[in-house]
Amino acid sequence: MNNNKEINMINLKKVGLTALAGSLAAVTAHAGEMSVTGAANITYVTKSGGNAAQSLGNDKDVKFSGSGELDNGYTFSTHTTLTDAMAVSSTAIVVTMGSLGSIGLGTGGGTNVNGAYDEAIPTAYEENSDAGGQAPANYVGSYSDDNALVYQMPAMEFMGATVTGGLEYSFQSGSSTANDGGTVARSDTWGNSYGVGLTVAYDALSIGAYVSERENKNHNTVADVSDAMTASWNVKYSAGPVSIGYSEFVVESGLADAGTSASPATTAVKTVGTHSGMFDGDMMSIAFNVNDNLSISWSDMSATYDPQNHSTAGVDEVGVDEEHTSLQLAYSMGSMSIKAYTTEITNPNFDEDADTVTKNEIALGLAF
Repeated sequence: MNNNKEINMINLKKVGLTALAGSLAAVTAHAGEMSVTGAANITYVTKSGGNAAQSLGNDKDVKFSGSGELDNGYTFSTHTTLTDAMAVSSTAIVVTMGSLGSIGLGTGGGTNVNGAYDEAIPTAYEENSDAGGQAPANYVGSYSDDNALVYQMPAMEFMGATVTGGLEYSFQSGSSTANDGGTVARSDTWGNSYGVGLTVAYDALSIGAYVSERENKNHNTVADVSDAMTASWNVKYSAGPVSIGYSEFVVESGLADAGTSASPATTAVKTVGTHSGMFDGDMMSIAFNVNDNLSISWSDMSATYDPQNHSTAGVDEVGVDEEHTSLQLAYSMGSMSIKAYTTEITNPNFDEDADTVTKNEIALGLAF
């Protein structure tokens, strides 16, 4: 009888160990994966007009990525990108819930919605704003680049078209995401912000729109302020190797007049987010893939600054236009690429008295 009890106990232990091994095997099957990638770039830049200069530069980035699957079929991913100085340039954690879409938290544009709508025209190399100037189009949606909670809807089919979009919300606009259990610094200037984007694609044609707003907390000290707002829409079409794009944008600074009532500063440097008034404009481009390795593009971006101070007797401010015209080229050879652009900026920083600036850049890129 005792022998039978011992045999039964041994069998129970075997069953228990087998179940434990099976559960460990199941956990191992769902364990996440990690990878490390990076890039190195060497650039040669010349600049004429204004502060003429030429220089050699280099930068390196290292990206740590992880992904995995939960028991319910949901997936998760995370990444952190470090610069030369070992500073975090972007980071994100995203949980994808199948047909329910995805939820993410990130900083540095790691998981935002607005990235699909800021300067949303096809180019071979860089956005037009890379050459400098004010380029307010690049400010569209930037309120939620940091410290943002993001929801991305799943792609949906509607009457033959594919609909995608998302919503982003920042609890403290312009502040980096806090560490685990931490808080960001309080701001008495800007509060929370939100952004909403939607894109409808039908075959080679897509149309997208985006709007964002940021709370201005200066109402108690400055009477004539409002919440800041940015918006844009774009249309893109591809036919074989040719892609074309057009977009319009507006940036409302939400601040009081930057000049004095007697002398508005219409030709001084206007910094988006710190000066009053409205910035609006449009951009267009055409890109051509010569072959699998070589692509070229032409693009033009024009914006107008309006100080919106029309209350001064006898003073009528005239909007100042800033224009970027860019020709770009990119050639890839496996993990190495050569890219270049030449961009001309008229009235840089909306200063009609400033010299026209031409910036040329050649970059050698290595990916690993």
